[in-house]
Formats: sequence, structure tokens, C-alpha cells
Amino acid sequence: MQTPEPVNGFASNGHLMSPRAQDREKIDIVGADAEEHDELVEAGVDLDEEESAISAPGRQTAPEEGYTDLYLDTINRKVLDFDFEKLCSVTLSNINVYACLVCGKYFQGRGPKSQAYFHALEEGHHVYVNMETKKVYVLPEGYEVMSKSLDDIKFVVDPQLNREEVAKLDKEPKISWDLLNKEYIPGFVGMNNIKANDYFNVVIQALAHVVPLRNFFMLEDLSNRPQLAQRLSTLVRKIWNPRAFKSHVSPHELLQEIALRSSKRFTLTDQSDPVDFLSWFLNHLHLAVGGSKTKSNSSIVQKVFQGTLKIESQEITARADAGDRLRFEDAAVKTETTKFLVLTLDLPAAPLFQDALEKNIIPQVPLTTILNKYDGLRPQEKMKHRVRYRLLHPLPPYLLFHIKRFSKNKFVSERNPTIVTFPVRSLDMSPYVEPNPKLHPPGEPIWYDLVANITHEAVKKKDDSVEGEQETKVWRVQLRDRSRDEWWGVQDLFVEKERGETLFTKESYIQVWERRRTPGANSKGKTKLT
Repeated sequence: MQTPEPVNGFASNGHLMSPRAQDREKIDIVGADAEEHDELVEAGVDLDEEESAISAPGRQTAPEEGYTDLYLDTINRKVLDFDFEKLCSVTLSNINVYACLVCGKYFQGRGPKSQAYFHALEEGHHVYVNMETKKVYVLPEGYEVMSKSLDDIKFVVDPQLNREEVAKLDKEPKISWDLLNKEYIPGFVGMNNIKANDYFNVVIQALAHVVPLRNFFMLEDLSNRPQLAQRLSTLVRKIWNPRAFKSHVSPHELLQEIALRSSKRFTLTDQSDPVDFLSWFLNHLHLAVGGSKTKSNSSIVQKVFQGTLKIESQEITARADAGDRLRFEDAAVKTETTKFLVLTLDLPAAPLFQDALEKNIIPQVPLTTILNKYDGLRPQEKMKHRVRYRLLHPLPPYLLFHIKRFSKNKFVSERNPTIVTFPVRSLDMSPYVEPNPKLHPPGEPIWYDLVANITHEAVKKKDDSVEGEQETKVWRVQLRDRSRDEWWGVQDLFVEKERGETLFTKESYIQVWERRRTPGANSKGKTKLT
């Protein structure tokens, strides 16, 4: 026979029950329902949004009348940093993560048994934002906050610019201020060097100023793409954020994904070579945005950077009467074409000794001289073959140059300190392209302008080892501000203005060149990009 429920504090026999007895009776009644609730949770049923009325206390769906902005004055925008990976600080889970807007920590869930709920009770922090939906809730009450005053926080969580705003980035100069009243220019902000990820910072900064690539990752919906593409999109939008809380960004979230995808080949704790990272990153990014492994120009990455190269090779024979080892013979020339994303430029060997006037302490060479590698006339020795290279039309909208400074053998790693001189505008690439009247008028120049220049600097540091001193590599990037026609140097968190006339005084390592747009009439009378 089932025991009747107590009514208004009286037992079934009519006697008044003590408060403790009343509580014990209530616990016995809801015990079965609480066990059922726990079984549902263990079975994977999501009860976070709507808890059982018996096992969970009643939750408000809206604030009481007159209390709309309750707790919003406790939000501390200066401690909010949404650049780090969205992991719960207790469970380390990335599912259903909320950020506390009072202390900035991440917690999982907002139900009565969640980490955010207990944090609200223990610390008295009541305002939380969902990192996926950008909805703001008050805990432990559980209602959503509808206030325009929180729009700035939602924008910083996931900056979104429309097409008109993106189109103005390179045309209308803009200056912004962070919460510390520090002035910064969107697109030219520092990037945090967590330990040894400066090689990563310079490459991302350079790619973020390649206009078609930048616009793609700022405007396209990549929610169904792999995390590599999504996190790069978020980082690029934060670099160009005109309403940021701080004047720098942290690449932690993207770095964690890259470390995972590269099997820790590229990490934030060990310095890597920017060219190795650039090659790996572009190829994996091509696949992440839907590119094909076999079909060319199947992604934005290949459409921007991929070009075609003709290679002529011939085996070197040990003939006694061969006066010139690299002279191409009439027969047995093998010709093939291949695609490229990065062009490698070889530096001449640095002199071993100084001349009498000590003019060769730091040798120099023009960029056009080392580009002669691709004129199709000068053969080079590669293994047991003599090889000639020639670029083919059409050239890509952007060219990536790798100036090869480092070489390794079994015993030592060497650096070539030769300075490469170059113009920042009007680099003519037509001498290095095989003529094709169908695609380009003969004799007409093909102009390229410099967009970004990644430089290397060797800094000596004292060491307790036998050598006494060792060199450490410091990477820096120089970026062109199109809206002001100025140059900025960025090294980790430091951003400073530079003179375009002196960019070549650094050891250039990677250069990004943009093909100049020239108007031409096509069949529809619109401007044609050549």
C-alpha cells in the first residue's frame, strides 16, 4: 500500500510533521525520479537545456520585471580573451563551452549539474556567453540576456564583416582603439609569440594580406569545412577586427590544430623553418577548403598561387671532349611541365675572404640576377643532370619567392648572408616567361608589386657550452598598407613603421608579389585582370 503524501506539513495520521521530517519525505518521493534523471544522463540524453521539474530547481526563462540588466555591471571586458582554444577549464572538453564574462574562464554546459552552474554559485559570477551561438545567459537563474550592450562582446567572440566593409579595408584608412585606449590599425596588429612560434606568425601575417585569400576567409561560410579552415578564418577576421578589445591577437587555437594535423611537426614550442611550414600549410589548406588532389585550380589557394613551370633536363655524360659540363647537347633533352606554389631562388656563394678594401663583408645581389634561374637559357647542375627552367603563361595572381639561405650537409648547417636588393614596385617578370602570343602580347611587361617580405636575423646569444656563443633565428615580416601606401614591420607583438626604400637591407627569406591589375577590354566591355 502506497504511503499518502503529506499535505501542508501534516502526515497521513493528521499529526504535524517537523521541518526535517518534511524534507525527508520530499527526498523519498523524488528519489525515484532523480535516479531516472541520472540514468538518462548516463545514456547520453541532453538535459542541459530543459531539466526535469522534479530533479532540478525551477529556472527562469526571462528576468523579473525591472531586472533586465541585472549582473551586467559585473562584466570585465579587460580580462576577456577569446583567442585561446575553447576548452572547459575543468573537464578539458570542447563541447558546449561557455565563457564567464566576469573572469574569462571557460566552462562546459549551463545546466544545474554543469561546471558553469557551480562556478556561478561558488564565485558569484553570473554572466556567461555560449562560444558557438554567442547567446548570453545569467546563471544560476538560466535565462537569456537580450541587451544591445553585449553586442561588442559577441562581435569580438566571432568578428563578422560584410562585403562592403571588407571592400573598404584597402581603400579607406582606418584607425581603431582598444580598451586600454591604445591606437592600432586593423590588419597590422601584433601576434603573440607563445614560446617559439614566430616562424608561424610571419607566414600567417603575410597570407592575411593576400587580398583574394583574405576576402575568401573573411566572407565565406566555412562551418562545414575542417577545423584548419575554420580556425584560419577566425584568426584572419580577428587580425582585421576594427573593434577589438586588445591591439594584438593570439594564434593559439590555430596552432593547436596545426600541431595535431602535422603530428607535432609544427608546434608552438619548437621553432621551424617558415618555408617548410608555408609549403605544408598551403597544401593542407587547399584540401581543407575543398581542393582536389589531382585537378589544378580547384581551390582558392591554387587559384591565387599556383603557376606552371617548364623543366628541360639532360643527363651529364663523362665525355673527355666535353669542354662545358653544362652545355646542352642537341639530342636527349627531356622536357616536362610541373605546377608550383613557391619558387626557390638560389643565392651565389658568399666569398670566403674579404677583398683589400673590405667591400665584400656583406655581399649584395639584385633580385633580377637570381631570377635568371628561370629564363630558360642558363643551365644548372642538379645531381647528375643539367637542367633549365622556364615559367609558362599564365602567371598566377601572386608569386611566392623563397630565397634559399640555409644549406646543410653531414657536418654543419650554413647560412648565406647575401643581401638581395629589389624594388618594392614594378618588378617585370616577362623575361622569365616563355612567350605565348595567345595568352600575352609579346614584349609587353608583366608587372608585380611587393606585398609582404619575411626577413631573417641571426642574433647571437651566450651559451655555457664549449662553443660559447650560438646564433638564434629571429623572423620578422614587412607588410604593405595599401590604404596609406606605407610599410609596417611586425615582429611578434611589436609593430612599427618602416621605409620602403630600406626594406632590402634585411635578409629577405620569403617574398609575396602581387600581379598588377591592368585594364583591358574584353567582349563584355568589363575590366579584365591580366
